[in-house]
Amino acid sequence: MAGRHAAAWGRLAREVIGRVYPWAPGHVVTGPDDTDVTPQRLHPAFFGSFDWHSCVHMQWSLVTLLDRYADALGEREAAAARALLSERLTPANLAVEVAYLRDRPGFERPYGWAWAAQLAAAADRLGSRDVQARRWSDALAPLADLLAGHVLDHLERQAYPVRHGKHQNDAFALLLLRDAYRRLGRDDVVRACDEAARGWFGEDGPAPTDQEPGGSDFLSPALTEAMLMVDVLDAEEAAAWLARVLPDLGAGRHEHLLAVPRVLDPTDGQGAHLLGLALSRAWALRTLAPWSHAPAAARLREAADEQEDAVLSHVTEGDFMATHWLVSFALLADGASARP
Repeated sequence: MAGRHAAAWGRLAREVIGRVYPWAPGHVVTGPDDTDVTPQRLHPAFFGSFDWHSCVHMQWSLVTLLDRYADALGEREAAAARALLSERLTPANLAVEVAYLRDRPGFERPYGWAWAAQLAAAADRLGSRDVQARRWSDALAPLADLLAGHVLDHLERQAYPVRHGKHQNDAFALLLLRDAYRRLGRDDVVRACDEAARGWFGEDGPAPTDQEPGGSDFLSPALTEAMLMVDVLDAEEAAAWLARVLPDLGAGRHEHLLAVPRVLDPTDGQGAHLLGLALSRAWALRTLAPWSHAPAAARLREAADEQEDAVLSHVTEGDFMATHWLVSFALLADGASARP
């Protein structure tokens, strides 16, 4: 699917990263001398695309398109993507980002952390065969190392998980963090993520899916948690966990999780989250389908296609409140569709 849209998605990602305003900085002013809140000064690598985390994961989208879909992206779009990434992902720019996150260790926790780790891992993967991407990876390495320390420190001090369907969702963060740091060779971070996942979610009972979705969710708490746990647990444990927490998924229960969310105002930033919910559900349902028997597995894949098809036009043709971030979630959904 992404192959058909690669050029358009790459062009859109560049456009929104290059759009400086509107901007939601998330900057905590620490005193009267800390009032020069301008995008390029605070975040020379990650300004644009409305907010820091969206800029990070839209750059991840460009790296992912270059890695997975270079032919479909086309020479012109690939060259333009490379130029933007080379302009942003420099040692000098990343040094400013590292200093900012060192001084403000709670900034963008955990969602932005997870996406920054994913960007570093994606650049590292592409950089294994691409000299230019290796320079991006080298520039990102200090940020990935700093965030690894933040993750380890934070997980020791967090007693309970956040389970709602927005940025603070800990299952989503752990899923992305453990994947990124596994690929980056940080087994200590992976172990910490696994321990947190088991401690927070390992003994869960039936998921209260009747409470989903919330009015501004872009994640399904139950499905996101399930994706994490089938990664963390061994096969036998994962099957038992799914049978207990999401029994008969795709076989007549939890059907509302398979339905396309209603979006009444896609120009509203919170309402547009529900477009992302459709894509993250598609990602989750495709990931979980192999854990179900036919015909439930087929039903999950069918529902995933329906969710994806319902919102694809918004990815590039929607309001900026949707276009500044949806490419990334479309790529997550597409990546899951490539699995056996």
